[in-house]
Amino acid sequence: MPDSPRFSFSTAPETVDVWDFVEVVAATDGTSSADLNPFQEVTLYGIFIDPTGDSTTVMGFCDAADGSTFRVRFMPQHAGAHEFRLTLAVRGEVAATSGGRFDARASSGRSGPVVRDPEHPWHFKHRGSDKHFFYNGTTAYAILGLRGDRMIHALDRLQKHGVNRIRFGLSSARVPSAREWFEPVDPRDDFSFLLNPWVAANPDSVAAPEFDVSRFNVAFWQKAERLLHACRERDIVASVIFYVDGARPGVYPFGEDPAGDDEKRYYAYATARLAAFANVHWDVTNEYRLFRDEAWVRTMAPFLKACDPYKHTMSVHGHGDFRFYGEPWCDYACYQSWDEHGGYDFMVRNRALQAASGVVVPQVNEEYGYEDHYPQGWGESRVAPARSADNRRRLAWEIYMAGGYQTGGETAPPLGGWLNGLGEDDHTEMLDGNHRARRFFESLAWWKCDPVPEVIVTASAKAYCLAEPGKIYVLWLPEGGTVTLNLPDGGHIARWFDPRSDAGFGEPIAVNGGIVPLSPPEESGDWALAITRA
Repeated sequence: MPDSPRFSFSTAPETVDVWDFVEVVAATDGTSSADLNPFQEVTLYGIFIDPTGDSTTVMGFCDAADGSTFRVRFMPQHAGAHEFRLTLAVRGEVAATSGGRFDARASSGRSGPVVRDPEHPWHFKHRGSDKHFFYNGTTAYAILGLRGDRMIHALDRLQKHGVNRIRFGLSSARVPSAREWFEPVDPRDDFSFLLNPWVAANPDSVAAPEFDVSRFNVAFWQKAERLLHACRERDIVASVIFYVDGARPGVYPFGEDPAGDDEKRYYAYATARLAAFANVHWDVTNEYRLFRDEAWVRTMAPFLKACDPYKHTMSVHGHGDFRFYGEPWCDYACYQSWDEHGGYDFMVRNRALQAASGVVVPQVNEEYGYEDHYPQGWGESRVAPARSADNRRRLAWEIYMAGGYQTGGETAPPLGGWLNGLGEDDHTEMLDGNHRARRFFESLAWWKCDPVPEVIVTASAKAYCLAEPGKIYVLWLPEGGTVTLNLPDGGHIARWFDPRSDAGFGEPIAVNGGIVPLSPPEESGDWALAITRA
């Protein structure tokens, strides 16, 4: 094979932490053929054997436009000795092989992927541990459009305000400005809306980048890896969205061949590069109904799941109702329902539909309305009052009290907010409110609780209850007032919690079983109450 490049392999590290990854590089000696497309005609894969004797096949990827560098990554899930064999083929013929071994060591500093908890399947936990995950998300669609150190700055501020999951796009909306969404956010020196995962003839074009979908823009993908590295070091889960606003010109490049070989290569390349990061979630696409149908989802979603050797948590984002209950590739139900339409009643109803499918998975309202967003323009008739930090926080509490989770979006001007993760340091009311809720629930075994409205005997205003009957009771009173509960016999400890301030929990109150009347410390505002057995 005279035109085939010759490869040499790097040596694997001797040790690596469990839930980190081993990387081996295959590099050419500069003899690549000019007509060789390394993204299509060269394959690299590894077979990794763990201490239990199980083997995992992992695909590698091209990491240089000229085909001079390939990498393969493996994330160990067990401590102990591992062995591996690598095979690289050019145009279907084996060109090089290698192998080696390394030791994986247990590490208290790294967490496994966030997955559905098999014992409490409405909720999430970290694989390989008993550590549960209270999902507190936000949207930052075009965070990869930030330049310089701004991307890391955005993550630092989100982590500071309690965000532990972000949503971002690999191929996101190409717009000249966000003003068409009624957001005064424009391109500038440190931010662009134009993301280019493929090589483009016109990379600076909004509507006509003319992507060559057979070749990937390596620099873009290296930036995506830096984002995942930074998220992992900050204990932030990153939901990778393959398309955002896929109907918009310039975003979805496979219009004439959906679910074809070129599109599948995109999904396979993403998993080969990114699946070894423990903090990944997959979102098949954002708002699939805008440009594709359910048959497309049912083709691409199982394909994506099959490409991922670690079976990271996965779903697809739609509108309103969910169409994929009980399907084996789907690890959580992902809704988009705004305002009062997406609160407690909506989540409880969908929880019942999920249970009826015979497969229980977590329920997430992935977008329930952005802070200060659409106070005019589309949706104007539905916005009363205008979306604010306070009513976004209150709606998040409704979702929590239905046993679900949420992803919110903070106000955008002038730096970007839900568009890129940047915001003003003195305008974090919504993020801080959701952070307080996260701290409240993380003080309890919330994953054992279900909506139990029958515990409430009477209430002077709205009241919601989650409980692990006999052990834990969580109340939220959105308008204050008094509530009477029917508690089992025995002693209990009640603690009031102010969701609107950093005051945290009040002093513990001894409560006996039976019919128990309770009132919050103050009449105004919303209040939460945690009751546990004494």
